[in-house]
Amino acid sequence: MTALQLKPEVDALLQRGTVIPAHPLALDASRRLDERRQRALSRYYIESGAGGIAVGVHTTQFEIRDPGIGLFEPVLRMAAEEVDEAGLDRTFIKVAGICGPTDQALREAELAVKLGYDLGLVSTGGLDSWSESELLERTEAIADVIPVFGFYLQPAVGGKRLSYEFWREMAEIPGVKAIKMAPFNRYQTLDVVRAVCESSRRESIALYTGNDDNIVADLLTTYRFKVGGMKVEKRIVGGLLGHWAVWTRKAVELMSQIIDLRESGENIPHELLTRSMEISDANAAFFDPGHDFHGCIPGIHEVLRRQGLLEGRWCLNPAEQLSPGQMEEIDRVYHAYPHLNDDDFVHRHLAKWLGSP
Repeated sequence: MTALQLKPEVDALLQRGTVIPAHPLALDASRRLDERRQRALSRYYIESGAGGIAVGVHTTQFEIRDPGIGLFEPVLRMAAEEVDEAGLDRTFIKVAGICGPTDQALREAELAVKLGYDLGLVSTGGLDSWSESELLERTEAIADVIPVFGFYLQPAVGGKRLSYEFWREMAEIPGVKAIKMAPFNRYQTLDVVRAVCESSRRESIALYTGNDDNIVADLLTTYRFKVGGMKVEKRIVGGLLGHWAVWTRKAVELMSQIIDLRESGENIPHELLTRSMEISDANAAFFDPGHDFHGCIPGIHEVLRRQGLLEGRWCLNPAEQLSPGQMEEIDRVYHAYPHLNDDDFVHRHLAKWLGSP
């Protein structure tokens, strides 16, 4: 079967690199969808200058698919509606999270296509017992429905360890257009980059960081390998990140600076390496690695709550709460790195994004 093609402008933006925040879920105190604030979040990401959004992913909470909750279709639909209503004169990439066994994944992919999504971010979460061959067959089936954004999800939040050979075979699937690397591990990230560089489709696949602990260094690095006696270089061109669900305007400014450096050939300023450390420190507060990332979604929610975008930190799973000491850590990084937040930008536009109560 002929591989599905992306719109040329979508493919061009994906290959150049952009900011794609992972869209959170806005709930009220009864843990029901807060449509007003859900839409406000989409408006925030659009007006921040992000190049896309990813909806129905880990940051949106996998439980949206559970029987009795049934929020997968509503949150995808609302985000797509907000993009359409924004009437943008620029390209904006819509990515839908795709989960579950093949039959479920295909239903989700078909819904995403119906709602106008460009790519499906294909997660292996919950499929620990599946072999790599079975996962590849599943990916091929999904790629017949929607262009695929591959995803290396870290084991701490439901992913599984995948071999170099797995990524080497995935890179040859014609429908795979991009891969998000989020193992939070240098060795496993290198497995993916080397696999793509050694594939016949190295020029067709865009690499994106999902390593929220190492964002800037990922984006600044040129990866170089010898392939068949030839030097092959590739970059991680952009990010699809839960971390970029907060302080998004500043992430867009950072990405623009990095792209300018790449395209001009200028040397990397030392200030960016310092910024890399600061962002990783802030991420540790938001994502809670000290407690195996238990508080990562409430941590994101807390920042959005402080800005007024969310009313509270509520998650679908009542057990998902900030970890002991996490609030104090968020306080610390807020005060340590005021230049990283976009509070002023949010406060200027918040009333407009929220609309009428």
